Amino acid sequence: MKSALILGASSDIANACSELLARQGYHLTLAARREGALRTLKSDLEIRFKVSVSTQVFDALDFDSHRSFYQGLSNSPDVVICAFGILGNQEQAEKDWEQCKEILDANFTGAVSILNIVANDMASKGSGTIIGISSVAGERGRMSNYVYGSAKAGFTTYLSGLRNRLHKKGVNVLTVKPGFVQTKMTENLPLPKPLTAQPEQVAKAILKAAKKGKSEIYILGIWRWIMLIIRNIPEFIFKKLSL
Repeated sequence: MKSALILGASSDIANACSELLARQGYHLTLAARREGALRTLKSDLEIRFKVSVSTQVFDALDFDSHRSFYQGLSNSPDVVICAFGILGNQEQAEKDWEQCKEILDANFTGAVSILNIVANDMASKGSGTIIGISSVAGERGRMSNYVYGSAKAGFTTYLSGLRNRLHKKGVNVLTVKPGFVQTKMTENLPLPKPLTAQPEQVAKAILKAAKKGKSEIYILGIWRWIMLIIRNIPEFIFKKLSL
């Protein structure tokens, strides 16, 4: 039986991925900070899909605990989905280093810390799939969210290098670049419906791309062309825009 580790399992996208993997008969290990939320997710999945589900408390910001966390898993996963992260508050981050650092660590440093360990394990096995959920926000810094965007830019680059390293080892690394997604993290934002995906759409696209061994996907696909335009706006014009 194949197994999957979901890091940040209480997020809406991770939850949707867990349901699809459960339908496919995967043994799931759900990992997140809130133990109560994990118990609820475990019970729901086991009742609805009749699958084996484990839970582990995981704190992305507690870097020193990551190795013991991974070594303590009941089995070495075939698929790892890194779905944790926070949007944070850009204005607060500009004034408060602790807020800024939390955004950077939650979206970049914590992911690198745990995925380094995952990558070494999968490289030694010669198989596996790593899925990292980054963001289109990392493709060009904008005044409205450049702290979050810079962390996601770093994560995208990290995943690209990891893919380059692990391809020869039989391990695929998939970079997921969602645009707007209707989740708890964005519930207070006025998102344009034609450009906004639902968590279930994201999950289906992720697992379809992983099955095909793809390297990178945009969700929704139109974001590939939107970001192409944004990346190519000349800087002397771009810096005058309020984005």
